[in-house]
Amino acid sequence: MDKLQAMEVFVQVVDAGGFTRAAENLHMPKATVSTLIQGLEASLSVKLLNRTTRQVSVTADGAAYYERCLRILSDIRETEESLSNNHASPSGRLRVDVPTGLGLQVIIPALASFFERYPDIQLEMGCGDRPVDLIEEGVDCAVRGGELADSTLIARRVGVLYFSTCAAPSYLARHGRPEHPEDLKRHRCINYFSAKTGNIIDWDFVRNGKRIQLALPGAFAVNNSDAHMAAGLSGLGVMQLPSFLLPRHLEAGRLELVLDDWCTDPIPLHVVYPQNRHLSAKVRVFVEWIAELFAVDPKLQGEPVRAGE
Repeated sequence: MDKLQAMEVFVQVVDAGGFTRAAENLHMPKATVSTLIQGLEASLSVKLLNRTTRQVSVTADGAAYYERCLRILSDIRETEESLSNNHASPSGRLRVDVPTGLGLQVIIPALASFFERYPDIQLEMGCGDRPVDLIEEGVDCAVRGGELADSTLIARRVGVLYFSTCAAPSYLARHGRPEHPEDLKRHRCINYFSAKTGNIIDWDFVRNGKRIQLALPGAFAVNNSDAHMAAGLSGLGVMQLPSFLLPRHLEAGRLELVLDDWCTDPIPLHVVYPQNRHLSAKVRVFVEWIAELFAVDPKLQGEPVRAGE
């Protein structure tokens, strides 16, 4: 038995909470994962995991062994990287998760420069608006907007998002232009609901120190930024979208800003990764690359889009 491989598999089973998810994350047959864990327990003469038909839990010995495995595996990786110059040329599979809009409009168009710099990294990028569980789903790092509720993650702030209120010219021609946030109560609004909680997100407006937060009625709601944009472009109603998505649609006349003398509360952007994992070279360089990419994009650092910009 390869003891180091067995230790890595054990750590993954604990992190993922089960054999099936760990096998998927490792791209390994479930039977192999089970055999390695059984061999590890036999070699140590201790029971590391309690298994039931529904879940896997860690024994007291297993919890202690898990912490030691993390330190041992981290030390090994650091040693290997220092000897093989992986800091200069990181390699291997890297799993990241990013919001749909940022992925399509900002990150993917710039990826050629990332691969020119790091040609030996195999990047697997999930694009979605549902916040994934990094540990359970085997994701190395993620880009997230908003305040972070998960204190088990290490976060690096890389930018800020503002939202702008807008609508298609066809909608405004039929229903008129709101002049104040309260006017939206008489308009058709395209709401956005959380993919995690299912709750409709309130709209917020700020001007000269005054803040208004509204729960607006709407006949249509979505939980995906692409669907949100498509609904607005189709003239279904007024919407609030991240400002960085709007310039090309404003220039082409497909959307018009409304209430642009009001802004929204800024939403911080972070790159996050688990604190109980060694920050490998491939994760480190991706985090640095994202920080550089966002730092030179004024739409992710400054103010919301204004009319005429």
